[in-house]
Amino acid sequence: VQLQASGGGLVQAGGSLRLSCATSGFTLHSLTIGWFRQAPEKEREGVACISSSGGFTYYTDSVKGRFTISRDNAKKTMYLEMTSLKPEDTAVYYCVAGRRRTVGGCPRPSAMEYWGAGTQVTVSS
Repeated sequence: VQLQASGGGLVQAGGSLRLSCATSGFTLHSLTIGWFRQAPEKEREGVACISSSGGFTYYTDSVKGRFTISRDNAKKTMYLEMTSLKPEDTAVYYCVAGRRRTVGGCPRPSAMEYWGAGTQVTVSS
């Protein structure tokens, strides 16, 4: 299983970015997939997740209404559309996959088996 995130960068507050994650070694509908992030001196947190069936999506409260997670099964790629970005969104963003089912939210980071290398998102004020 491999995941490769791209699309990070430097953006001003209020701007937008689209992260992409190319995957291989598994089908997107076989695992829970999502985006996690880690800001400096903070713990990793689940930002947005999609259940293996694709029927459920979850967002952490701080990004609801601003971020959208999606996947393209044919292209084996998942995305995170981020709008109205805030300085507190600054973090390394990871695309992640795992067998743990979503139950009312993203699984804990320690429960997700597969992690991409991460892409830096920096939002300036």
